Amino acid sequence: MNDNELQVLREQIDVIDAEVIKLLNERYKAVEAIGEYKRERHLPVYDPARQRKLMERLESLNHGPMTNDILHAVYREIMSGAQRLERPLKAAFLGPLGTFSHQATLGIFGSSAELVPEKTIPEVFRAIECGRADYGCVPIENSAEGVINYTLDHLVRTSVRITAEKYCKVHHSLMAKCKRDEIKRIYTHPQVLGQCRSYLLGNFPRAELVEMTSTAAAAERAAAEEFAATLGSPVASELYNLSILEENVEDSSFNTTRFLVLGNQLTKRSGDDKTSLCFVVKNRPGALYEALEPFRRAKLQMTMIESRPWQQQEGWEYCFFVDLLGHRDDANIADACADVEKLSAFFKILGSYPRMG
Repeated sequence: MNDNELQVLREQIDVIDAEVIKLLNERYKAVEAIGEYKRERHLPVYDPARQRKLMERLESLNHGPMTNDILHAVYREIMSGAQRLERPLKAAFLGPLGTFSHQATLGIFGSSAELVPEKTIPEVFRAIECGRADYGCVPIENSAEGVINYTLDHLVRTSVRITAEKYCKVHHSLMAKCKRDEIKRIYTHPQVLGQCRSYLLGNFPRAELVEMTSTAAAAERAAAEEFAATLGSPVASELYNLSILEENVEDSSFNTTRFLVLGNQLTKRSGDDKTSLCFVVKNRPGALYEALEPFRRAKLQMTMIESRPWQQQEGWEYCFFVDLLGHRDDANIADACADVEKLSAFFKILGSYPRMG
């Protein structure tokens, strides 16, 4: 390719960009009209089922060279801007800035939403209940560490519903302001340390390892000191002006965290949904078997079952948390849930929402 041919290609891109801008503004005009319709009827701006169907349709239209990952990233921001035109959204998450919860929330709502960091998981729930935030994002389980008990407990105690879910692969990056061979101290969160221990022992056997309360706090400290580094998400590198020296330094490539999107709305069917619920049975032989029997009769697939001590009264009774494939409005799930509720001392559907992989 010569300079003239390069110039011709750049001019073609300029023409295409002009058409893209024109089409995006036409799209946003339609969005504004939809926003007015929703405001008149007090309908939610965020619609996970609609977004799921939209992305599936766009994937079917995409024949490359753009990958579906790039397609998702581009349309995440297009939809984020559309939501802002309809009504600005506030989304709370387990902070501080630069954590994996922050990264997950950005992946769900995009950069046009107002993201509100909270200090604890209970405060994310409270932010939604008192109206400081429209939605919240909290971790529910990790493939290496297991379930997050704080999240389970507050799903029972509050009126907040699960409106969506997101799975995020956990990739850690080595970040610093110094060169790699100058690193003398590495700040990190204890969980991250556990997930990258073999890497650290093999590559930095003499470095001092200092545990911090969060990946964001570790990044802030590394940014303030000479010859210091940290392990965390790429979002933290941008916030604290750190250079990424090496990516994907975790010991296992299968480390994934599942996040829940919390809100006050009932999510419509998408055609491929999941329902989360919880129930309490009396502490007697066969009680759990009897409670699960309606799900078996209805041929429902459970994807998770966990238990937590029931804290509403004294005695060793347990609250069981179950995820089922399907939507609460599906006849087989509705009938099975009605049967389980009759056998339970306490029963609650926590939410139905599009299933994500």
